[in-house]
Amino acid sequence: MNPIKILLTGATGMVGEGVLMECLENPNVSEILSISRKPSGKTHPKLKEYLVSDFLSIDLHDEKLKGYDACFFCAGISSVGMKEEEYTKITYDTTLHFAKAVLNQNPEMVFNYVSGASTDSTESGKLMWARVKGRTENDLKRMGFRGAYNFRPGFMKPVEGQTNVKWFFKPFIWIFPIFFQSKSLTLHEVGRAMINVTQKGYPTSTLEIRDIKNLAL
Repeated sequence: MNPIKILLTGATGMVGEGVLMECLENPNVSEILSISRKPSGKTHPKLKEYLVSDFLSIDLHDEKLKGYDACFFCAGISSVGMKEEEYTKITYDTTLHFAKAVLNQNPEMVFNYVSGASTDSTESGKLMWARVKGRTENDLKRMGFRGAYNFRPGFMKPVEGQTNVKWFFKPFIWIFPIFFQSKSLTLHEVGRAMINVTQKGYPTSTLEIRDIKNLAL
């Protein structure tokens, strides 16, 4: 099976940095283009970076995005303190615009989207963030990618050596996986699952914790 070339967003956040570090180590990945607003701070023969101030300003026919097998969309933001309109612009509008741009350049691409546990696929529940994430998931699946997989991880343990880990998260890193193993993943597992689903596919497009663990084997 040939190694894959991937586009990755969110490398300056915890999830994206962890997935990036797995991809840099993994022999099944040959090239990574990190698209971000600021540099990742990492250097590696596999890694290239494309700095973009605003994802909504990306040209839908940007040829810098051409020639890739998959997109690992790990960018995201907490909904805490945000109004639905603002959260929708960042979570839904930005993701869908970026997805259109990469699909235009790579019609056989697999798109892996980091969503969240308890996302609302009906788009009609009480939790604002869950509705917006659900709408995002649903519309990504309708876009025509070769595969569109929505990752719904729970607690994710960072990769050793990560720098983008919030201070308030650190006390839970070792405790949570011990007491809540069924609700915990490592970012190595998330990254491996993204690589494996790109190469091998999976029976369902909505990937809960147990599916991600299976794919990471």
